[in-house]
Amino acid sequence: MTNETRLQSVSRRKLLQAGALLPLSGAMAWAQAQESDALTRIRKRGSLIVAVYNAMPPFNVDGSGIDVKIAAQLALTLGVKLSLLPFNAGENMEDDLRNMVWKGHYLGFGPADVLLHVPVDKPLMDSQSQALIFAPYYREVVSVAYRVDRVPKLESLADLKDNKVAVAGQTLAGWLLIGADGGAYREQLMTRMDDGAAAARLLLSGEVSVAAGNASELHSVLKGDKQYRVIPMPIPRAPRSGWAVGMAVKKNSTELARVLQSAVNDMSKDERMTQIFAEQGVPWGAA
Repeated sequence: MTNETRLQSVSRRKLLQAGALLPLSGAMAWAQAQESDALTRIRKRGSLIVAVYNAMPPFNVDGSGIDVKIAAQLALTLGVKLSLLPFNAGENMEDDLRNMVWKGHYLGFGPADVLLHVPVDKPLMDSQSQALIFAPYYREVVSVAYRVDRVPKLESLADLKDNKVAVAGQTLAGWLLIGADGGAYREQLMTRMDDGAAAARLLLSGEVSVAAGNASELHSVLKGDKQYRVIPMPIPRAPRSGWAVGMAVKKNSTELARVLQSAVNDMSKDERMTQIFAEQGVPWGAA
């Protein structure tokens, strides 16, 4: 045996001992053990750690909202207590998945057992080697809301005429309206607010005739009031079919994912999901 072969053999043995390199059958057993470990750890701990975004109406505002209620139902399904882990969004979704799903935040908190409100988007899902994205539970749509006695129709942005529009500038709705038709509506926009819920409150107070944001934000403020109508934003660049949001766990936590997916299915079938959204004034339909 040459020195090089001997070194390779020693290195392989050390990797095997460390669990980093396993024979095929051993690798499968190790992967299965890792999958079940997530559920075992959660049940032994007695709590499910669920990461939810801070300041995301109507999904989480100061520990209350749709995602908080969904998290509580997930914990109930597992027979454990809920431990919320609210956090501020990172620069992008990759940051959030790293910080809250598979690695932990550099400030020392996380990861959670599961992260809610993750886009169930195939390119994002395919790009993940460390996170498993699944269980879509809501379809969000960028939308506009308007007072029907002031704006009789809103089939295109030209129907805005001279009406003031409230929209948070640093949001998808804001970017779309600011750039629409070569910036034709910029002078009509009120953009200094945090989110679509704040925009909807300006509509409700009568300060503007139109508000824009995510459909969930607008509905959560207007709550089905017949004086207002909420529709998908009438602009070609807007994603009219919206986007689904679901959850994410570590890639190898497939058994945990299976149990959580089953919980979401049950919540959809027995109308708990409908009730959770209705409590915030938001219509719910399967994603």
